[in-house]
Amino acid sequence: MAFKDFPEQEQGVALLQRSLERGRLGHAYLFTGQQLDELEALARTLAKTLNCAQPVKAGGVAVDGCDTCANCRKTDAQTHPDVHWVRPESKSRVILIEQLRELMQAVNLKPAEGGYKVAIIVAADRLNASAANAFLKTLEEPPSRSVLILLSIEPQRLLETILSRCLRLNFTGEGRARFDATQMEWLGKFSAMAAGEQKSLLGRYRLMDVLLQKLTELKERVEESLTARSPLEQYPDAEKDLREKWEEELKASVEAEYRRQRGEMLLLVQWWLRDVWLLSLAAGAGLLNFPNVSETRTVAARLSPERARENLRVLEQTQRLLHTNVQEALALEVGLLKLQF
Repeated sequence: MAFKDFPEQEQGVALLQRSLERGRLGHAYLFTGQQLDELEALARTLAKTLNCAQPVKAGGVAVDGCDTCANCRKTDAQTHPDVHWVRPESKSRVILIEQLRELMQAVNLKPAEGGYKVAIIVAADRLNASAANAFLKTLEEPPSRSVLILLSIEPQRLLETILSRCLRLNFTGEGRARFDATQMEWLGKFSAMAAGEQKSLLGRYRLMDVLLQKLTELKERVEESLTARSPLEQYPDAEKDLREKWEEELKASVEAEYRRQRGEMLLLVQWWLRDVWLLSLAAGAGLLNFPNVSETRTVAARLSPERARENLRVLEQTQRLLHTNVQEALALEVGLLKLQF
């Protein structure tokens, strides 16, 4: 398969090909999505492109594999000496430190037949603690002419230290994110405030308050909606034990639904920050989720690609914290005040 055979992954493929064309390919990538087989196929296609003998070119640079040369066929058969795969193989379905040591030793050798050494770690979230920590040094100081590709359908299980050292590409096949009119109206207000000068601490707190107010409204609506449908409202004369049981069920339902909607709101901000990052890279408007939000360009013009990507990392870290027992307000304050606009 070649990149042209992934029409549903147009955005992620376009980002990879643009990086190839501009000579700005990262040394480590995290491919995430819903199907591990598809992520493997995409990683294999990138490996073929990097080592193809007769690649498809744009601007004189390889941006896709031919899928027919000896290098491409060897990569498909997993026999290419410069393309290495690691998978969970033990009975406990984890990737062990011995596997990573062999991989790192192979990657540190010079390419034998192709232009790049490529290491592909399938189900990278299955790295055990020892393997993950051993892999960090390679991520921090990658060998020249090497590309490391981590694949995961559960990226939240990866160590933060690994996530922060990889460029993340989502291959969900969903195209642009879809949000309703109310959410888009709120995003317009949030982005307008972010586009203003946010150098002062007061300005950052005001921006955080916009999000906290929205989350408060969400929780109130969830409580009102689920309480109205609860048996507590329909059977006010029920036995005490039964009412206590319903109260516990209602409390759990409200919390679960609120967390889900909170995640959607933070995802809305994350998709917008992704647009900021893409514009900081001078990406085309066709890749944006919200091309009509004019303030995005204002923010992107003030940020380097590195700072824009750091914003994405901060928000992902905040999302993970919120799935623990940490106090919500504290997690949001610590995370959102780190954002740079």
